[in-house]
Amino acid sequence: MLNALMGLPPVVVGLIVYIFLSRSGPFGALGLLFTPTAMIIAQVIIIVPLIASIAHQSLRELWAEYHDLLISMNVTQMQKMRTLLWDARRALLTAALAGFGRGIGEVGAIMIVGGNIDNATRVLTTAIALETGKGEFALALALGFILIALALGVNLLIHWIGQTERDSRW
Repeated sequence: MLNALMGLPPVVVGLIVYIFLSRSGPFGALGLLFTPTAMIIAQVIIIVPLIASIAHQSLRELWAEYHDLLISMNVTQMQKMRTLLWDARRALLTAALAGFGRGIGEVGAIMIVGGNIDNATRVLTTAIALETGKGEFALALALGFILIALALGVNLLIHWIGQTERDSRW
């Protein structure tokens, strides 16, 4: 199920969230459409299956490898979970980064549920789409470089915090 949800088209997610949050939708009374909250809801629906699927696969493979050892050592359930989470930390960081990558590049759902409202729901990706549509390619490209720099910065920070690059040299 998670693998199937990984392939959800973001514009379809945006459309479904839009229907649910529109005035005639079941959650229309909350007034969330065209707000950052609506954008977050759409992003969560898009990103969580990706992160959960990668994390599940990593933990399942580790459990298959460690199962007999952990059972024979008669460790508690909490000790099993801590061991698996610790040894899967790099794969879990990778899952988080994959989700971040999918989220930071998202345009479709964000445009639909956020409305691309200046100073309210406009984000870098929607601003790039807007400026490209207006023919302002220099500004769109500059915003694109900022987006790339942010993505690289977050990736470097996560790798530095997780010490993944430093440990792999030994």
